[in-house]
Amino acid sequence: MAMKRAFISFDFDHDEELRDALVGQAKNPDSPFNIANWSVQEAFTGNWKEKVRGRIRRTDLTIVICGEHTHSARGVAAELTITREEGNPYFLLKGRRNRTCTKPAMARGSDKIYSWTWENLKKLIAGER
Repeated sequence: MAMKRAFISFDFDHDEELRDALVGQAKNPDSPFNIANWSVQEAFTGNWKEKVRGRIRRTDLTIVICGEHTHSARGVAAELTITREEGNPYFLLKGRRNRTCTKPAMARGSDKIYSWTWENLKKLIAGER
């Protein structure tokens, strides 16, 4: 399988360490993905959505890390909307094992939150959903 470029969407206010963990996994020798760009980490000003759109266009898929507050993270909702508008595949990844993780506000009812294991991650990157 060819290496995939992933955009990571996450709740910057609550889940930055989860993003860091995923970036670390991308460095594994058998990783099927690398991180091209991740969420915008600046205030919601100017043309931030167009900056995100450009980043998403340059990737193969979006990984949405879901934490306890993802349902109220406006940036994650916007990034998911842009991902769908651009026609990029995406999946939702449960960021915290023993806690209730929520979907982004713009997630579809049919979007499943997948367990974050290395084997699951590799399958999801390959398009197995």
